[in-house]
Amino acid sequence: MVAALIVIGLVLAVLFTYIGSVMRFILFDSIIAKECHIRKGWARRKGPGLRLFWWQIVFGLASFAALLIVIGIPVACAWAGGWFAHPRDHIPGLVLSGIILLIVFLSLVVFLAVIRVMTKDFVVPQMALEDISAIEGWRRLWLWLKADKGGYAGYIGMKIVLAIGAAILMFIVDLIAMLVLLIPFGGFGVAAVLGGKAAGWTWNFYTIALAVVLGCVALAILIFVLALISVPVIVFFPAYSIYFFAQRYPPLAALLWPQSPAPAATG
Repeated sequence: MVAALIVIGLVLAVLFTYIGSVMRFILFDSIIAKECHIRKGWARRKGPGLRLFWWQIVFGLASFAALLIVIGIPVACAWAGGWFAHPRDHIPGLVLSGIILLIVFLSLVVFLAVIRVMTKDFVVPQMALEDISAIEGWRRLWLWLKADKGGYAGYIGMKIVLAIGAAILMFIVDLIAMLVLLIPFGGFGVAAVLGGKAAGWTWNFYTIALAVVLGCVALAILIFVLALISVPVIVFFPAYSIYFFAQRYPPLAALLWPQSPAPAATG
């Protein structure tokens, strides 16, 4: 059962990675056009989405291997040195090594997160507009990063600040929404339980199944409302990156701010 769950989890992870890759281009098109057409966008963006999907698979495997090396090699060395067999004899070494390992691990996680974010923000627009691969997009982006280190570093810093602020705001809004929804849901649940007892109902297979179904419906409504509330934030961050990148990427700037045709000269 555990093996089956692991396989199912991996299959779902791959499936959602592919869906997310195509939907990233659909989101890009929707922000540019200010309209969302999922069916047309899916048919149009399957090719770039597949290339982004393979990039994400390779990057994910490389990230997992890097994290495994960063954690596995020090742990293996400590194990071979007998530190875990007699931990009291190596307390200073274990504490110091643990601190260093934690710092290296967090630094690697941040580095990988920045690569993933910059791929979505700056490589996807190139793939969408010029039909290039993610590797070619990164080759270009690397040259632009070296030429404008301050600009892109400021972008990452500002995005971190905005993400923290958005997370706090969304937590407050989601909490209010959950409280508002839980009041009628709770009232309905209490009324159903009291009404069932008055009617002589007892907990059996059918009543438990009915309770589970109603609970799933309530959970689905709650998830839908929370997802709907988060839409402005989901759209804001890609839009922020698009308008930032447009100032450094002429094809995107021409798409966002098309030049009006010059007036015809009159004789």
